[in-house]
Amino acid sequence: MIVILGALVGALLGYWQAFRSGGNGLDRAQYSAVYAIIFAIIGMFATLAVDRLI
Repeated sequence: MIVILGALVGALLGYWQAFRSGGNGLDRAQYSAVYAIIFAIIGMFATLAVDRLI
């Protein structure tokens, strides 16, 4: 669940970052994808940490 939430938050942040810097549609899509992947990986590690602690 943390992974999915991280991917969604990352995609929204990536889109917002590209929008603020004046990127076109393809820039926004690329930023969204990269941020979603990064945040999903962070969410995966967070899920593993929580699972091991419980």
